[in-house]
Amino acid sequence: METNELLSKTAVVVLNYNGAELLRQFLPTLIHCSDSARIYVIDNASTDDSVTVLANEFADVVCIRNESNLGFAGGYNEGLKSIDASLLVLINSDVEVTPNWLQPLVRAFAEEEKLAIAQPKIRDFKNKAAFEYAGAAGGFIDKFGFPYCRGRLFETVEIDENQYSNETPIFWATGACFAIRKKVFDELGGFDADFFAHQEEIDLCWRAFNRGFEARYLPDSVVFHVGGATLASGSARKVFLNFRNSLLMLLKNVPQGMLFEVLLLRLVLDGVAAIRFLISGEFSKFRAVIAAHFAFYAKCYHTYKKRAKNLRSDYFSKKSIVYAYFVQGKRRYSDVS
Repeated sequence: METNELLSKTAVVVLNYNGAELLRQFLPTLIHCSDSARIYVIDNASTDDSVTVLANEFADVVCIRNESNLGFAGGYNEGLKSIDASLLVLINSDVEVTPNWLQPLVRAFAEEEKLAIAQPKIRDFKNKAAFEYAGAAGGFIDKFGFPYCRGRLFETVEIDENQYSNETPIFWATGACFAIRKKVFDELGGFDADFFAHQEEIDLCWRAFNRGFEARYLPDSVVFHVGGATLASGSARKVFLNFRNSLLMLLKNVPQGMLFEVLLLRLVLDGVAAIRFLISGEFSKFRAVIAAHFAFYAKCYHTYKKRAKNLRSDYFSKKSIVYAYFVQGKRRYSDVS
């Protein structure tokens, strides 16, 4: 398929919840720089004036209204049912795109039939010389389920000095902005709605990996992400979702022979993190980790039944990114790759 033909069958989709001001700030550039792709906003039952803003100020944008706030995972799953497209580009409402951001993504899918998922280079809207935490230059995962990126290890984010400007296969693409073939999204059953928000894109990519689909980082496409615009990075709610969903993801995707070891060590490391929160006086985060574990236990049986038959054991690229970062003091992706 030619690039222009696929571009006409591409849907750029924003999920919105109470983000009227973000829509005003970022939609104009998204519309201007997205060529002939159709722009959609899925509204997750916002209680602000988002829907009015879309109707009055962005008449060319298709608004799909969910009846309730289904989170990132369920919100996209429900809204995307109404979209007929060959290629989906899912993008957060707090992302600023750049001229020609869409063409490299669409061209890669047009030229390579095996490509299923791709993400652009993600830089920080507040510090445009730096990578952005959420996805940087493409994501990976260690043996124990800790995600990291080219350009970001835990809280350490690198300056973009073109050190990661080569196309490369990746393990996961960030939910802040990534493209996926609609038929692949449908075949995978979409996001796991039980996650609500956070790490659902890693779970989706992991399930794609288990089925042999390819994900790739495409640096010729560049966007800038604000991050934390919907849920603040330091909030207890975000801590809860990240800890719970990480455990659910491991239970679903780690092969049987490795599962007990991986889950046990992860639970211990979570306990260490909880104690650190307690010692530092971050009591709400301490309680969030404990609540996440109980929520995980409550969902264990239901989640275990979602496991696929063939789970690959070669998902991780390093034994332990925790050891490399906290014990060996390594701070750059190049130090652990």
